[in-house]
Amino acid sequence: NMGELCVRSVLVTGANRGLGLGFVQHFLRMPKPPQWIFATCRDPKGQRAQELQKLASKHPNVVVIALEVTNPASIKAAAAKVQEHLGGSGLTLLINNAGMVKPKMLDEETLEDMTEIYTTNTTGPLLMGQAFLPLLKKAAQGSPGSGLSCSKAAIVNISSIGGSIASAFGWEQMQVVAYRCSKAALNMLSKCQSLAYREHGILCVALHPGWVQTELGGSTGYT
Repeated sequence: NMGELCVRSVLVTGANRGLGLGFVQHFLRMPKPPQWIFATCRDPKGQRAQELQKLASKHPNVVVIALEVTNPASIKAAAAKVQEHLGGSGLTLLINNAGMVKPKMLDEETLEDMTEIYTTNTTGPLLMGQAFLPLLKKAAQGSPGSGLSCSKAAIVNISSIGGSIASAFGWEQMQVVAYRCSKAALNMLSKCQSLAYREHGILCVALHPGWVQTELGGSTGYT
């Protein structure tokens, strides 16, 4: 028995809809929900975040924070807010879920698309890991035992099989080359983070969630 997942605090990016909102709902349903669920999104006051705001109004442990993962100043401000709430304790789990895709064929990809998608899907998680490292370290230090786990301190990067070089999964349906490149790079970032942060007791993994019928996934079944 691996022991029950016990996450004291968690931050989810892109938490206003799709997978991100699903994570927030999942954590709320746990037998022992986290003391803090930091749900971040670009525009917490906007139309697209109404569902999340409803949840936050019912659950005092859900804290909604404005965060643009491509903006270092925004990340820094969010980290300061999170630290305020946590007091002296660290952040147990960082879920880099915010992502974007533009359904384009290879010939249509542009410098702008490639840059925007890479910045969001790859550089965003890099900057998040850097900014929240002190809080993740603190969580790891406060957790006994030498093993790595999501109950101690972890970064989970939501990747995609679309970033797999060996599998041409979904190519006929969606070429989405910029997206695929960004996720392949995210997989390498996850590897680099795991090598660099292991000594601090922080687990770093990339996950392919499978197809989920969300706004990003659409009805095609390929994300």
